[in-house]
Amino acid sequence: QVQFVESGGGWVQPGGSLVLSCVASGFTFSDYTFKDYAMGWYRQAPGKERELVAGITAGGAYTNYAGSVKGRFSIFRENPVNTDNTVMLYLQMTSLEPDDTAVYYCNTDPRPIRLHGSDYWGQGTQVTVSS
Repeated sequence: QVQFVESGGGWVQPGGSLVLSCVASGFTFSDYTFKDYAMGWYRQAPGKERELVAGITAGGAYTNYAGSVKGRFSIFRENPVNTDNTVMLYLQMTSLEPDDTAVYYCNTDPRPIRLHGSDYWGQGTQVTVSS
């Protein structure tokens, strides 16, 4: 079945760095899998809407970032050749600020994947930036 497993979050002081990881697996639609989709990292801060902060094309050649993280975050992906429908996604975060505090999720870009009529999300990974 479809799974997003995010990890790597934690507490960090302002100015610190973290690397988030995601394993996206199990999606098959016709002949398409996650390897054929642009992927992204989203985040949701307390009391705020979930937002897309970084995206990367299927082949990994192009990336895009929200203005608030541009120059500080970098997104990467691996499309392992030994599996048909698993993608590894990473988010390198530097110069972290308190406003980066949120739960971070990976999903397809620019919209999350929908299953049974609803957006489908993993459990996310909590990032807390404070002194």
